Amino acid sequence: MVAQKFNVDLSKPLVFQVGHLGEDYEEWVHQPIVSKEGPRFFENDFLEMFTRTKWWVIPVVWIPVVCWLVTMSIRMGHAVPQAALMVVGGILLWTLIEYALHRFLFHIRTSSYWANTLHYLLHGCHHKHPMDGLRLVFPPAATAILCVPIWCLIRLLTTPTTAPAIFGGGLLGYVMYDCTHYYLHHGQPSKDTARDMKKFHLNHHYRIHNKGFGITSPLWDIVFGTLPPPMPSRKSS
Repeated sequence: MVAQKFNVDLSKPLVFQVGHLGEDYEEWVHQPIVSKEGPRFFENDFLEMFTRTKWWVIPVVWIPVVCWLVTMSIRMGHAVPQAALMVVGGILLWTLIEYALHRFLFHIRTSSYWANTLHYLLHGCHHKHPMDGLRLVFPPAATAILCVPIWCLIRLLTTPTTAPAIFGGGLLGYVMYDCTHYYLHHGQPSKDTARDMKKFHLNHHYRIHNKGFGITSPLWDIVFGTLPPPMPSRKSS
């Protein structure tokens, strides 16, 4: 007896449905629905509330934390120019973390019920509904959880006085990433650089989802050979 394929009902909360897709989840999640109206995740209104975050919440919550971290290194004896260099180093470190997370965690292939469900919550929802503006940036609670291992790694590899400013730089890089990501989906850039960034990222969503993992910079795509091939140029009529 051949088992019937599971069909997701988009009119009902999605989170606890997608796990039933099994191996079909990978194909389903990369068939985007282009609508600014996002789906419902949970039946429970309290849980649903935590799945939606406005983009401006990210700088409002995290910029004060960045400032506090940088001033910690300054209070511990580092001059402002030294702290500034640490921040720049932290931003560069973030671009690598951004690339690694996006490539190896956000695009991990899943097929079991709970793996599909967790992947959908983490990143799959964004590929299925790429224009859902309230589920584009990371909720602060999720960011705080991801910050813990990154902070521990930086503390391990640096010194007690440099770690805060470097971590602050990484956190600033994250804020730049989330705000840039939102703008690439919902902004209308007028400058060539921003238009190229938008084209590069939308190419990842709608054409080749296993290439082009950098959001704020294609640097690590160049280094690790994951640049997508150029889009065909349109012939003028």
